[in-house]
Amino acid sequence: QVQLVESGGGSVQAGGSLRLSCAASRITVSRYCMGWFRQAPGKEREGVAVMHVGGGSTYYADSVKGRFTISQGDAKNTLYLQMNSLKPEDTAMYYCAAGWFCPSLRAVADFTWRGQGTQVTVSS
Repeated sequence: QVQLVESGGGSVQAGGSLRLSCAASRITVSRYCMGWFRQAPGKEREGVAVMHVGGGSTYYADSVKGRFTISQGDAKNTLYLQMNSLKPEDTAMYYCAAGWFCPSLRAVADFTWRGQGTQVTVSS
């Protein structure tokens, strides 16, 4: 059974940084389209970042472009999301996801496999 387990969330002040990790089992991260999406209370899910198969092209939501970086640690079969210059509006539950295809950033939330999420809270 495929599992994606997120970690690294927490509470930080605005301007701070966090690095989220997503440990994958039963799939090889580099062979799938991998991404992160988030959901804040009362809001729709938002695709944050996506990385194409083999650690290829990356795409980001306009709201995080220049501040967040998605990457893979193939040796540990792990996906990362480095988040810098965090803002209160980044507060949300963050989820890792894996899929066969990368149709769009918006589709990340509907990928075949998704983790349970890790909470990120940014205070002003």
